[in-house]
Amino acid sequence: MSELVVVGFDKTDDADRVLTELNKLRREYLIDLADAVVAVRDTDGKVQIKQSISMVGHGASYGALSGALWGTLIGFLFLNPLAGLAVGSAVGAGTGALSGSLVDYGIDDDFIRELGETLTPDGSALFLLVRKAQPGKGSWLS
Repeated sequence: MSELVVVGFDKTDDADRVLTELNKLRREYLIDLADAVVAVRDTDGKVQIKQSISMVGHGASYGALSGALWGTLIGFLFLNPLAGLAVGSAVGAGTGALSGSLVDYGIDDDFIRELGETLTPDGSALFLLVRKAQPGKGSWLS
């Protein structure tokens, strides 16, 4: 079961700095994050969301690979597998990127925007969905 943790900051770059430190802890297997999102409210009051996991990139790469496979197989039917590979990769990457942009992974974006509206101007917030943490281990606690 995952725990949702939201921490607000007075400066716009503080949430990014903390997320960078958490990524170092992730590489040391001291914390397991299911999702991490930074919300920044600028001086105009607009909330910008920075996702740590790009579903567009994942969708495009998966779509390109599966499109290349299916394009090559269909290309064999028409005796031109290289053209099928090229067309299949391009179509697969495009549809994968489109489907990735429509998917919401982890923390709900509407919830993030709603809480982001409560931030002070030039403030930021860090939204973490923590699967597991190892408290008491590592040099960062001392």
